[in-house]
Amino acid sequence: MISSVTTPEPEVDASDLPLRRCHDTRVRCYSSQFADVMEMRAPAKTVAAYLDRHEGWFRRCAAPMEVDSLGQNGYRLTLGRFGNFGFEVEPTIGLELLPQSQGVYRICTVPPEQFQPGLRDLYDVEFNAALRLEEQNAETPHTDVRWELDLSVWIKLPAVIGLLPESLVQSSGDHLLRQIVRQISRRLTWKVQEDFHATHSLECPPRRRAQF
Repeated sequence: MISSVTTPEPEVDASDLPLRRCHDTRVRCYSSQFADVMEMRAPAKTVAAYLDRHEGWFRRCAAPMEVDSLGQNGYRLTLGRFGNFGFEVEPTIGLELLPQSQGVYRICTVPPEQFQPGLRDLYDVEFNAALRLEEQNAETPHTDVRWELDLSVWIKLPAVIGLLPESLVQSSGDHLLRQIVRQISRRLTWKVQEDFHATHSLECPPRRRAQF
């Protein structure tokens, strides 16, 4: 007779889990989706060559945010101080700019344990962006860079905020997240657009209103 013994799974300390898997009632998740477009007055091949050299334009265009390198394709960004209900955070995130694949560029999150482990107890970020180059048939060279972003943030709020109505806490957090992304992405979009045209001695299109 052959008998089998199942080894019980070791218990996982909740403090070792990322906030997205934590069941603490103080943890709130805020998420949104965003999309916009940049007009580049050049062929897609020229735009792609510029985006491929992110070690130059990314640092220039992310300023005044603090930027540090994380390996060959990664960066750590300190976004600035934001708050709601008197609770403030100064989020730092790690992003990896993946090499393009058939004209599509992807940006994804670098886990905080790879650059600042203590952050995982405060917030957790999932950042997934895609940029697509669409060359337009026009009399002059013209490429649209369309980008989409899925962003989720888990934050451990002070216990006192739990006394507020759940709907108010959630809606206020969602609004704050949109404000942060609108401020940062709009500024970064403009800077990339201006930097590209300046470095190629091209006239930059006028700033356009964001689609969100």
